[in-house]
Amino acid sequence: MKFAMALTLAVPAMLFAEAGRTADAPVVVTSIKPVHSLVSAIMQGVGTPELIVDGAASPHTYNMKPSNARALQNAKVVFWVGPGLEAFLEKPLEAIGSDAVVAELDKAPGLTKLKFREGGAFEPHDDGDHDEAAHAGADHDHDHGAFDTHLWLDPQNAKAMAAEITTTLVAADPANALTYQANAKTLDDRLDALDKEITGIVSPVRDKPFIVFHDAYQYFENRYHVRVAGSITVSPETIPGAERIAEIHKKVGELGATCVFAEPQFQPRLVDVVIEGTKAKAGVLDPEAATLDAGPDLYFNLMRGIGKSMKDCLSRES
Repeated sequence: MKFAMALTLAVPAMLFAEAGRTADAPVVVTSIKPVHSLVSAIMQGVGTPELIVDGAASPHTYNMKPSNARALQNAKVVFWVGPGLEAFLEKPLEAIGSDAVVAELDKAPGLTKLKFREGGAFEPHDDGDHDEAAHAGADHDHDHGAFDTHLWLDPQNAKAMAAEITTTLVAADPANALTYQANAKTLDDRLDALDKEITGIVSPVRDKPFIVFHDAYQYFENRYHVRVAGSITVSPETIPGAERIAEIHKKVGELGATCVFAEPQFQPRLVDVVIEGTKAKAGVLDPEAATLDAGPDLYFNLMRGIGKSMKDCLSRES
């Protein structure tokens, strides 16, 4: 009798506990750290996505590993930016067939897209014309290679990507829809707060020109009106020649550029050559989070890190 009563009380409690748990997580694979971070935030409480380009690797120069191929074969959902950034993934994604849902985030509704700039040295921006110039460069075309693919460097673009991630996960895994949607709302609010925070960080130095290693920062520049005056190389896959280095060295002197920024994955010696004999200082920016640990907070650390690195270098006295 006592056993029967205990069982009667225990069964509803067990069922209630089971109802409170999320269903089994689908296998989700992501391409790069910023995408992984957004997906991780939305999947919190359900599961952890896998990451292909880990550590200090760059999608510009990445080669697939056997473990990456296995992860793709087992995936139910794959998130990547698109062929303009992760060209190494095009053929592997075609090979996995129709078993996995593949979400190309550069096609997310609501993205601001900016066309590639020609050449590595740019004329200084007139602050009064900045918004007009930026809007003139905005592009909503999805043609392969027609736009700069470093889309995540604007938190408003990150919000659009997060919305697409949520829609994809809910469709692929409706059992966990409520969790995904609640996490997405929290992430959306955090991204708005981050946007305001970064505005405050870079505002004191927004009028100081600087040079970057490669032209990856248009979206950050467009959002926060900082003054990127040029880049050492048009594309990180291509090591700049002597003529390009001389051109940028001259530009640093002409503009009175305050800082020249390297990136963790590429040769810092090039920056030393560019600033030699000038008053410019060297700094480091990390647009692909090479030095950061993967996870749901990575995106926020990435964006704050860029803003703080700019402020620290540009605030230093010559």
